[in-house]
Amino acid sequence: MRVPILAAAMLLSLSPALAAAKSSGPKALPPSEANAKQALEASPRHGEYVDVTLPGSSVPIRTWVVYPERKDKAGVVIVIHEIFGLSDWIRGVGDALAREGFISVTPDLISGLGPGGGGTDSVPSRDDVVKLVRSLTPADARARLDAVRAYAKTIPATNGKIATLGFCWGGGRSFEYAAATPPPEAAVVFYGSPPDSVTLPLVVAPVQGHYGGDDARIGVTIEPTKQKMKEMKRSYEAFSYPGAGHGFLRAQDDRDGANKKATEQAWPRAIAFLEKRLK
Repeated sequence: MRVPILAAAMLLSLSPALAAAKSSGPKALPPSEANAKQALEASPRHGEYVDVTLPGSSVPIRTWVVYPERKDKAGVVIVIHEIFGLSDWIRGVGDALAREGFISVTPDLISGLGPGGGGTDSVPSRDDVVKLVRSLTPADARARLDAVRAYAKTIPATNGKIATLGFCWGGGRSFEYAAATPPPEAAVVFYGSPPDSVTLPLVVAPVQGHYGGDDARIGVTIEPTKQKMKEMKRSYEAFSYPGAGHGFLRAQDDRDGANKKATEQAWPRAIAFLEKRLK
């Protein structure tokens, strides 16, 4: 009887290591907003701020870049922040993407628009950040994303393939950027609005969307968008998660577990989608 008891004890002693190994795999999740700062401080990956030149402006775009730990070249994911700007949470998403093997490039798209020409960290309140983000026109956002994309192509460690991934306001910009010329390899949309009737027919890149089942404002756009993309013979995968609300990946602890369940389903799908197109 001692051998089985010993074996069981060994398994119990190994279980924390096994759990840690499992959590570091593709199913590991980005942090919630509450845990983002701690996750960034504990990350073993190299993250740094760079200044990206914006043509026609004397103020660069402050951008957070995180590199994966791998020996071969990697695809780039441009992370487009939600309406709250370049927060610890969105930087945590960038770090989570690097953990999965991508180079993440996360620009502060209101760089130069804050007090004294600053960006998100110069703005006194979240409400003021929201106002500045909303002040960006689609043309402004496109120009800034084009500049970030041009920078991303110069990163020595990249394989030259680039995708976008955005949340809420940034999700809408990610969908719009699927119509860029030339198009990115892919676009991931988390609860963002589809492009307008002029831009949607120009979408070429494959798009994957993730939506809260209780997010009525965005939810009503899904089926018409699917129909239009099907008519155009464009690739559009759309997933709606029952009980989840808008912003579920950031607010994982809300809605009695529905947001966490949505995150657990959506994030691996997004990673698999990006891996397929950025190899």
